[in-house]
Amino acid sequence: MRTPMIPLLAFLAMPAEAAEEVDLELLLMVDVSRSMSSAELEIQRQGYVAALRSDSVAAALGRALTGKIALAYVEWAGEKRQRIIQDWVLIEGREDLFAVAEVLENDQSTTQSRTSISGALRYGAAYLDANEFNGMRRVIDISGDGPNNQGGEVTAVRNAVVARGITINGLPLMTQDGVFMRIPDLDAYYQNCVIGGPGAFLVPVYKWEDFGPAVTQKLVLEIAGLPPERLIPAQGAAPYDCEVGEKLWRRMRMDSDF
Repeated sequence: MRTPMIPLLAFLAMPAEAAEEVDLELLLMVDVSRSMSSAELEIQRQGYVAALRSDSVAAALGRALTGKIALAYVEWAGEKRQRIIQDWVLIEGREDLFAVAEVLENDQSTTQSRTSISGALRYGAAYLDANEFNGMRRVIDISGDGPNNQGGEVTAVRNAVVARGITINGLPLMTQDGVFMRIPDLDAYYQNCVIGGPGAFLVPVYKWEDFGPAVTQKLVLEIAGLPPERLIPAQGAAPYDCEVGEKLWRRMRMDSDF
């Protein structure tokens, strides 16, 4: 029996499959640049695993309007170095959160060269646009232990991403247990140069033992759509040199004759 043919005009008139409605499209972008040691990468990964398995994050999901979010997890370093660990997935309950945690637990992070926050943000915005979800909020949650040193002016990219209706939140890692391409006021750098959009905030991490609780707190605020107790605005009042990372990199190359 032959399958009936659908006329071309009728096919073109057929509506496209509707995107899944969710409260939030949340993209976790995690720094794996070479300033991170293997031990730090493991602490970071296990921090996300613990947060996804926590009662607090599961409860936050229950406070969302639809009770559904879309989630993805991507590691980044240099301008063209992004690796999808967990592709976009619908999260409706604790079992879904546990499934993502298992994916993260069974994968091993590897360090990559350079630190391109601008490249990560460009990639993240395109990755958000390409998914099959329709979120009331779209958020890039970006962590990092140093300033942008590749990929163009980070503030210009930040502004372009925010103009697309995407909020950028930050998790600056200020543990200071390494000196390579790190700055002492990374929280101010993220505040002035990286985060932006409605309700944007950052949660600094000063000690590695605080990483897990910081990630949990951040995910709860993002998923439930709650403002943090102490909202850090996207830009501070004092002028800040957002090209400090590029200048450090050029100075390092000159000093090492690399």
